Amino acid sequence: QVQLVESGGGLVQPGGSLRLSCVASGRTFSRYRMAWFRQTPGKEREFVATISRSGDSTYYGDSVKGRFTISRDSDKNTVYLRMNTLIIEDTAVYYCAARDGFLSITTRARDYDYWGQGTQVTVSS
Repeated sequence: QVQLVESGGGLVQPGGSLRLSCVASGRTFSRYRMAWFRQTPGKEREFVATISRSGDSTYYGDSVKGRFTISRDSDKNTVYLRMNTLIIEDTAVYYCAARDGFLSITTRARDYDYWGQGTQVTVSS
């Protein structure tokens, strides 16, 4: 079992930046592939980014590629999502997720076993 707690969401103007954090507790952090997803009302959870156990491999959804950066700090058991050049369409609840890192990369929400409670990001002028 691993517990995930997100933070860092808030209200930001278009063009601005935010950094989300997700702290993991429980089992060994380095065991897990980590990911970020987002969701708006009435829509399915959308893949944002994922990072390998070691942190040397990342993959992004097309809608955020070039604007968002995922990273992890094993000393702090934390995964980050740096979001730059935010647009209104980035408004959503952002979720941190974890999956056994020895399994293959996936962008499907149903393949992730552990989830945080979510943090709201609102992009508005």
